Amino acid sequence: MDSQRLILLIVFSMSLFMLVDAWQRDKQPVAVQSQGPASAQKDATLPPVPSDKLAVPQAPSAAPGAPLAPTGVLANGTTINVETDLVKAEINTMGGDLRRLELKQHRDVEDPKRNFALFEQRPDHVYVAQSGLIGNDLPNHRTTYTASSTQYKLADGANDVEVRLEAPPVNGVKVTKVYRFHRGTYLIDVAFEINNGSPAAVQPHGYVQFLRDDKAPAGDSSMVPTYTGAAVYTDKEKFQKVTFKDIEKGKASYPKNSTDGWIAMLQHYFLAAWLPKNGTPREFYTRHVEGNLYTAGVVVPAPAVAPGATATLDIPLYAGPQEQDKLAQLAPGLDLSVDYGWLTIIAVPLFWVLSWIHGYVGNWGVAIILLTVMIKLIFYPLSEASYRSMGKMRVLAPKLQRLKEQYGDDKQRLQQAMMEMYKTEKINPLGGCLHIVVQIPVLISLYWVLLASVELRHAPFILWIHDLSRPDTLLGVWFGMPIGLLPILMGATMIIQTRLNPEPPDPVQAKVMKIMPIAFSVFFFFFPAGLVLYWLVNNVLSILQQWNINRRLGTAPVKTGSKAPAKKS
Repeated sequence: MDSQRLILLIVFSMSLFMLVDAWQRDKQPVAVQSQGPASAQKDATLPPVPSDKLAVPQAPSAAPGAPLAPTGVLANGTTINVETDLVKAEINTMGGDLRRLELKQHRDVEDPKRNFALFEQRPDHVYVAQSGLIGNDLPNHRTTYTASSTQYKLADGANDVEVRLEAPPVNGVKVTKVYRFHRGTYLIDVAFEINNGSPAAVQPHGYVQFLRDDKAPAGDSSMVPTYTGAAVYTDKEKFQKVTFKDIEKGKASYPKNSTDGWIAMLQHYFLAAWLPKNGTPREFYTRHVEGNLYTAGVVVPAPAVAPGATATLDIPLYAGPQEQDKLAQLAPGLDLSVDYGWLTIIAVPLFWVLSWIHGYVGNWGVAIILLTVMIKLIFYPLSEASYRSMGKMRVLAPKLQRLKEQYGDDKQRLQQAMMEMYKTEKINPLGGCLHIVVQIPVLISLYWVLLASVELRHAPFILWIHDLSRPDTLLGVWFGMPIGLLPILMGATMIIQTRLNPEPPDPVQAKVMKIMPIAFSVFFFFFPAGLVLYWLVNNVLSILQQWNINRRLGTAPVKTGSKAPAKKS
């Protein structure tokens, strides 16, 4: 049995199993807990009472609970619209929540004519950013604020635009929530200005959180599932994912208390993260609210406010694309939100090289092609040795077929005779597999680079390829199915590769090898065009290299299934 084909068959089978398993987990229905009357429910959207580990005096009492609004429909006040060079935002005076955030430089998946919305409040989808104060009847995300205007826009020549929301004074304490949007960045400053007009000192805590459902973002492929959920980072424990399922089951594991770190909600290509300043105590928390709604946030102590004094608590919010070079500058570890899995150590340099090439050619498709060529050149000596070994195996194919006919079903004697022949001819039967084994980590790393990089989202290539992050569906117009030309071309190159090798002596294996190009083409109909482009170019280069070696060795494809000519006595 050809060892290279066996390895390919194993890899294909494992890939098929993982894809089916991921599809089943992705499509598994979420259990919805039954709810009692709203008046009897605890407001689970409010943060927990800060623990003593925050090490601040006068630990505050829990924030007062308001009537729980119907699930999936947040209570509404007046909408305040904000526009900058990068975003369009909607802030609701009910709680001062950031209810909608459109990214003007990123298009919607289902309708490219619209802006992509990271935060949204719809009947079928909830994802908002909330914040408030804890203690002494201070305003939280159930408080109704007022603003001087409902329209704010970044002025020409200005670097930022500020939205001030006034909360009703309570016991002489006046609180103003301030949103500050900046030019050229997706970083938003969220601050609380606390003016203490009471006769006693005030020691509040602030909290910031995300409220969202567990729905995967639109357009996320079930064939290539990506992570949607919470994440926590601290300098000691590093980056940790916190899945919705673990939150619901009470099994979420992450550091609860720290003096550094951030908490975020991740989805394919985008993230939102609360970034408290390092060096201050904080307490992370996650909760299953009800149904498929979850919260993830952090509690931080605000400065003590003496009578007649004013203090400010500022917690930045990043809500935008996962642009690695910019994320690393915002907070330690934030670039780890671009998840390349256990091969990050290889994937990150690959992305740097891909970005460097793009800086010169200005087209991500061309950059993918050139990166593929570079990788092929690096592994050329190893590949040549492997293809040379395969060429020698091709020469032995008739002799191997005669051994099979000679020994019939006596597999033990057949294996002994084959090994003796390999030893005599000085051929390593595993030599054709070496370059595949060595390149597997690189190929998997590049796979995740092309899948996870937001830079390729809506990036055009040529002709009909308008988005390298989406499947090629050129032929689907006529067939009514997601059929693309690139996957068909890739399948054709796989057929050519198999033609360059003799058919396996095992009839079952021969049939499997004939089916594999078709099966891979069908799977790649659902894969991003950038990934298919990489595999297509890699196959073409492999065909050229293998053909050249075969020509130099003076060998031609041999069908081992055909009967070899009888040897003259």
